[in-house]
Amino acid sequence: MIHFVIGGARSGKSAYAQQMVEQLSGHNTSSVIYIATAENIDDEMDKRIAHHKNNRPEDWCVKEVPLDLVSQLASCSDSQVILVDCLTLWLNNQLHYYPEQDFDVLFEQLCHALTHCKGNVVLVANEVGLGVIPMGDISRRFVDLAGWLNQAVAKVSTRVTFMAAGLPLTMKPQETA
Repeated sequence: MIHFVIGGARSGKSAYAQQMVEQLSGHNTSSVIYIATAENIDDEMDKRIAHHKNNRPEDWCVKEVPLDLVSQLASCSDSQVILVDCLTLWLNNQLHYYPEQDFDVLFEQLCHALTHCKGNVVLVANEVGLGVIPMGDISRRFVDLAGWLNQAVAKVSTRVTFMAAGLPLTMKPQETA
């Protein structure tokens, strides 16, 4: 199962995703892999990372994966529950380190890895396309890429939940067999 949780900043998406992971794992926290994509680049990001660390169980296996998310997903077993927090920061890292890469190919590789992942996956991402069009070409490129990434991941996801003001809105229900 692939569950995609998307929403704006401080919408409650990470807390909701963690609840989903705890349910999927049957509260067997040793089976959880938390894939953190953030890089500690300044004091403000350090505080955000500390906040996330303080709000997740200590015995979750944490993998810091700012770039190679595709390989990390490919290495997971079927007994694991994987939480990726967050795709937007992963995209930011990709754009920062490899701005000339073919992002269509990167997104295809990610979606392939997701659909072939043996474990249950919960992914968190920011919805950045609801505001004004940003000034500057790199900011507009980021918003465009984030929108295309979110569309690609939503397409392959079993379930998509939009978060606003701490409230979940199911956008794509889980299909039943």
